[in-house]
Amino acid sequence: MTLKVAVLMDPISAIKIAKDTTFAMLLEAQRRGHQLYYMEQGDLAARSGEPWARLTPLSVRDDPSGWFMLEEPRWRDLREMDVVLMRKDPPVDAQFIYDTMVAELAERDGVTVVNRPQALRDCNEKLFAMHFPQCMAPTLVSRDPAELRAFVATHGEVVLKPLDGMGGRGIFRVVAGDSNLNSMLETLIAAGPKGEHRQFTMAQKYIPQITEGDKRILVIDGEPVPYALARIPQGSDFRGNLAAGGRGVGVPLSDRDRWIVSQVAPELRRRGLLFVGLDVIGDYLTEINVTSPTCARELDAQFGLNITGQLFDVIESLRTGNRAA
Repeated sequence: MTLKVAVLMDPISAIKIAKDTTFAMLLEAQRRGHQLYYMEQGDLAARSGEPWARLTPLSVRDDPSGWFMLEEPRWRDLREMDVVLMRKDPPVDAQFIYDTMVAELAERDGVTVVNRPQALRDCNEKLFAMHFPQCMAPTLVSRDPAELRAFVATHGEVVLKPLDGMGGRGIFRVVAGDSNLNSMLETLIAAGPKGEHRQFTMAQKYIPQITEGDKRILVIDGEPVPYALARIPQGSDFRGNLAAGGRGVGVPLSDRDRWIVSQVAPELRRRGLLFVGLDVIGDYLTEINVTSPTCARELDAQFGLNITGQLFDVIESLRTGNRAA
């Protein structure tokens, strides 16, 4: 079975192939004989209710001296594709929301979109975790500085972060009585030239086990990969994100990790979220990454896995109607 696979991603020329999960997906799709097509955000359009895209035939190779080749782009009906991989990095802003709406026009007529467009809109990577409070440390999401200050005072040591960030950007660690707390809240909450539009901020009780790593657990169609990548903070930085300098070490899933997956997985499957990254610190779920989860290549390299192969097994079973219920 040969599939036409289109990918919506950030510029392929700028990726780091040794760590790029989207690139691993493309390598796997090509290895299976599928036809690859490339697009960026500016390449989507809707014409009288029809989804269109400026698609460029793509080939890839696992070679840092030259990892991709693009042919001539051409506007095509997106419904000519069998699969669309939605792999643009956050933030999920208004323009990305519009992208999901165009992709949904294709999905409506039978294209398999990974992850599902509606789920990408509905499942903010910070707020979606709050559907599973039994898995989380104490957490508050608010626009009210007084509420956030009270939360810090109650819990003593807290992590503050925006709802639309990634890679550790905009995250603060604060203790009760810190004279910088008001400044941190102003930075996170204020929007607009005079701060007239307040933005939600998430506050989570600080989890000391971050020193052992912020674990990324990849979940494919509700099933966890048996190893997580523990992203361990370096030096004095409390953030484990690889983009913030964290070191990635593969670890087997604990019983608690598997319990967290068991709590979350049925809802992931119900929403059509085939490829998801759960972030777990210590015993607690902190985020559910649905937009462009990463860490597959690092785990593949450390444990001899083929994580994107598992994903394409699921995608192909969906196309043939053989997916397990």
